[in-house]
Amino acid sequence: MQLIPENAQKVDVEGATVDFYKFEKDGITYYAFDTSRCGPPEPMVNAMAGLKLITAPNVKLIMINHKMPMGLLNKIEENYDIEKEELPDGRVKLVFSYRPGKSEEANLNDSSCHG
Repeated sequence: MQLIPENAQKVDVEGATVDFYKFEKDGITYYAFDTSRCGPPEPMVNAMAGLKLITAPNVKLIMINHKMPMGLLNKIEENYDIEKEELPDGRVKLVFSYRPGKSEEANLNDSSCHG
């Protein structure tokens, strides 16, 4: 299953420990990363780095992970709109979107993982 388009461009993201990719579709800029082969705290660390890129309604972040990142969701669920999808292979796909007036309030400097 191809979750990140082949034409996506690899980009550097400050603080990230996995590759991030950027692509555009229907006027939306997407950043995407895959931590499905990583253990804690890498999913949290990379999600926090990626969420810093979501500064407008036309920018979204896609996270592929081996399970639902409950520690992450508990920290930022009130600050972002999040679409959650369980994939046929058991992984999960989350799409984080900007929430006006709330995303700015997220504490993205705490990447410690307790879950």
